Amino acid sequence: MGARDLADRGRAGDSRLARRLRGAIAGDALFDPFSRARYATDASIYRVEPLGVVVPRDVDDVAAALAIAREEGAPVLARGGGTSQCGQTVGRALVVDTSRHLDSLLALDVERRRATVRPGLTLDALNAALAPHGLFFPVDVSTGSRATLGGMAGNNSCGARSIRYGAMVHNVHAVEALTAAGDTRRFGPVPGDLAGFDAPPDHLALVRGLRALAAREAGEIAARFPKLLRRVGGYNIDTISPRGHNMASLLVGSEGTLAFFTALELDLQPLPRHRALGVCRFDSLDAAMRAAKPIVALDPAAVELADRALLDLARAAPPFRAVVERIAPDRPAAVLIVEFAGDEAAPVRRALADLETLMADLGRPGAVAAVRDAAGQRAVWEMRKAGLNIVMSMKGDGKPVSFIEDCAVALDDLPAYVARMSDLFARHGVRGTWYAHASVGCLHVRPVLNMKDPAAARTMRAIAEEAFAMVCDYRGSHSGEHGDGLVRSEFLETMFGPRLVRAFEAVKDRFDPGGLFNPGKIVRPPRMDDRASFRYPPGYAPVPGFSPALDWSAWGPGGLLAAVEMCNGNGACRKEAGGVMCPSWRATRDEAHLTRGRANALRAALSGQLGPGALESDAMADAMALCVGCKGCRRECPTGVDMARMKIEVAHRRAAARGFPRRDRVVGWLPAWAPWASRAAGLANLRNRSALLRRAGEAWLGLAAARDLPRWAPDPFLETPEPSGKPDALLFVDTFSTWFEPAVPRAALAVL
Repeated sequence: MGARDLADRGRAGDSRLARRLRGAIAGDALFDPFSRARYATDASIYRVEPLGVVVPRDVDDVAAALAIAREEGAPVLARGGGTSQCGQTVGRALVVDTSRHLDSLLALDVERRRATVRPGLTLDALNAALAPHGLFFPVDVSTGSRATLGGMAGNNSCGARSIRYGAMVHNVHAVEALTAAGDTRRFGPVPGDLAGFDAPPDHLALVRGLRALAAREAGEIAARFPKLLRRVGGYNIDTISPRGHNMASLLVGSEGTLAFFTALELDLQPLPRHRALGVCRFDSLDAAMRAAKPIVALDPAAVELADRALLDLARAAPPFRAVVERIAPDRPAAVLIVEFAGDEAAPVRRALADLETLMADLGRPGAVAAVRDAAGQRAVWEMRKAGLNIVMSMKGDGKPVSFIEDCAVALDDLPAYVARMSDLFARHGVRGTWYAHASVGCLHVRPVLNMKDPAAARTMRAIAEEAFAMVCDYRGSHSGEHGDGLVRSEFLETMFGPRLVRAFEAVKDRFDPGGLFNPGKIVRPPRMDDRASFRYPPGYAPVPGFSPALDWSAWGPGGLLAAVEMCNGNGACRKEAGGVMCPSWRATRDEAHLTRGRANALRAALSGQLGPGALESDAMADAMALCVGCKGCRRECPTGVDMARMKIEVAHRRAAARGFPRRDRVVGWLPAWAPWASRAAGLANLRNRSALLRRAGEAWLGLAAARDLPRWAPDPFLETPEPSGKPDALLFVDTFSTWFEPAVPRAALAVL
C-alpha cells in the first residue's frame, strides 16, 4: 500500500481509532476538534489537520499506538516541539507528541562524553544537566529552549557553531527506534565485515541491501551530492560504505519517515572556558559577504549575519533594544557576529585582536564592537537566536515566508549568490530579510509575501524554482539546515536528479514498505504550493459579523485576527526556564495551555475553521481558563502575542452569548456583599471546616472542595485617616486586603 493510499484511509477524529487507543495506552488520545486544530500547524506556512493526537506516557504507549495505527491503516507522525519550518510535523496522520513525557536523560557517561536521551528532551534542558560536568551538546540551534533532540535528529539540525562541531549527523552515535513492523532496533555503527556482526537477520538484510544500493549509485552520489558541510536534503545514503558505516547517520535527517525514534545516543563536547565576541559592522550586505571568507580563516567558532531589517526590528523590541544599541549604534547595513572560543584566554584575546586588524585591512577600522563580558555575550546571542521571531514581528498580512530560507553555497560563491538572489527578489517585486550562518554559506533569507493572496503562492513557486536552479548552478544545497518537509521535498529531483530520488524511494520502501511513517515527506510528496494545505487556505476569512470589544486597529485592517496571526508557531512560549512565559505551560506541559496552543485555537475559531459557536464554546473557555493574565507573552514573545488581552475578548464573547456563570457573578459582586458577610465572619469561615459546605460550594459555585477559601478577618480594615494638607502618598486598599488580610494595609499605613 502506497503512502498516499494509507494517508487517504484516515478520517479526522476517527472514533474507532480513538476508542482503541484510549483503551490501550496510559497517555492521552486527543481527537476533539480543538486538539486537532492545535496540532494542525508547526512553524511553517502549512496547516493540515491530523487524524488525532497521542501524548504517550512511555515507550510502551508508543509501541501500542503504532500497532493500532498500523492495523487501522492510519499513518503516524512523530512530533517534538513542533518548530519545523518546512511542514515536517504536520500531516493527515496520527500525531504522536513525545515532548510532554518522553523527555528524560536516560544515561550520562562523562568519561566517554556520551549521553542517552529520550526524543522529547529539549536541547537547553540537556545542556543544563551537562553544564555541571563541563560538557555540552554542540548542535546549538536557535530554538534550543523548545527544540527536542528527537526533532533535531529528524531534521539533521545544525546551529550557529556547525563550522566547528558539525551537524546532528556528525554528533549522533546511535538511535534506538521502533520499526514499521513494530520491532525495537538499535541503529548504530556497523563494521565493514558483517560476518561477526551480531544482529537479527532482517537487520542484516537491511544493511546489506542499503550497501548494495549505495554501491550501485556511487557514481550519482559522487556527482550529485553537494560537497558542503551544510547539506540537509534527501536521505544520507552518501554515509553508507562497505568499509563500515553508522546506520544512525541514515536515520538522521529522515524526518520521521523511516522509523520512530525512542532514544538517542549523543556525542558530547567539553565546554570552552573562554569566549569573546567581535561584532563587525558593514555599510553594505555585499561587503559583509565578501568579508565572510577571510573572517572564517581566523578559525572562529561562529560567524553569524544580521542585516539592517533584522537589527531595526530588534531595536524596536524592548528585550533587544539595549544590545542592538551597544553593537550597532550607527544603523549599519549588516553585522557579522564573530565568536572565538577556547580553553585558554590568551589565544581568544589574540583572535579578537586579529579580527580588528583584519577589519582595518578591509577598510573598516574601528568597526568591531568587542563583547568580552558573559552577560553581554548572552544578550547578543539571545538577540541572534530570536532572529526568526524578530523578522516575523512585522505587522500586517505581509510576512517573511520560509521556503528558500536556508540554501547553502560555498563561501567563494556567497557574494555572487546573495547579489543574484537580491536581483531575483527585485524582479518579483518583493523584499527579503537576511541573517544567520555566514560561516558556512547558509543564510536565512525570507521574501515578504502575503500568503492570503493567491498571487503570492504563484510568486512563491516562481521564486523557489529560480532560486533552486541558481543554487544548483553553484553546486550548492537547496537546504542547509531545515530539511525538506512539505515545502522542499518536491524539489529533490532538481537537487539530486531522478535517479537518486528513485534511490531515496527505495530506502523508504526498505524501512517502511507500508508507508506508515510521515507520508509525503522526502519521497512521493505533494506540490509545495497546494493552497488547500496552507495556514491561510482558499476562503480563509474572519467569521462574518464578529465585532471585537477592544481596539485592535494597531494590527491593521485584520484587527483581532491579525493580532492572533502574529503567532507564527515557532514556540518561544514553550521555554522551560528563564523569564515568565508561559506559566500554565510550565505547570501542565500541555499544548492546550500554551500561548501557541491558545493562539492556534483562536485563529481557527475566528476564521470559522472550528464551526459555528466555537468562540463561546466550553472548549474555548477551557483553553483560556489557565491563562493567568501575567502578560509574560506580551513582554517575552518576540512577535508580541498578547494572550491576556485576547482572553478578554473570549470572555466578553462568551458572556454576551451565555451570560455570566453564578461563580463569576458572586466573585464579581464581592465588593458589594463583603461588608455584610464580614459581620458573620465566624459563620462564613465554617466552610473551610465542613466537608458538607465544601461539597455544596463546589456543586453550586464551582469552587473546588479541596481548596481552602480566604478566611474572613474578624477585624477588617475600615480605617479612613484624614491627612492634614496635601497628601504625600495614596494607599489603595483592595477588597481582599480589606476583608481578608487587613494586616497588610495596616502595616503599609504604619510605614507611611
